[in-house]
Amino acid sequence: MTHLVNVGHGNVVVAEQIVAIVALDSLPVKRLIESAKGSTKLVDATNGRRTRAVIVTGSDHLILSSLEPATLAQRLVTERGAAGD
Repeated sequence: MTHLVNVGHGNVVVAEQIVAIVALDSLPVKRLIESAKGSTKLVDATNGRRTRAVIVTGSDHLILSSLEPATLAQRLVTERGAAGD
């Protein structure tokens, strides 16, 4: 069964595909986003709000979220815990 994680504003990501959730406050992360701009590997799920977290997937996609990394991590832990049921 596929488990989905809400990344904000009605957008969801397959929980099993999430490799990392990182904050936007480091220069390497900002460079990673800049290099992905203009490609199909960057998905903006912020709905025009400020980006607070970047989700890295197993397929090398970057998903921008306006939620805090801790919030996303808690949702992922909750969803992965439900996957074990």
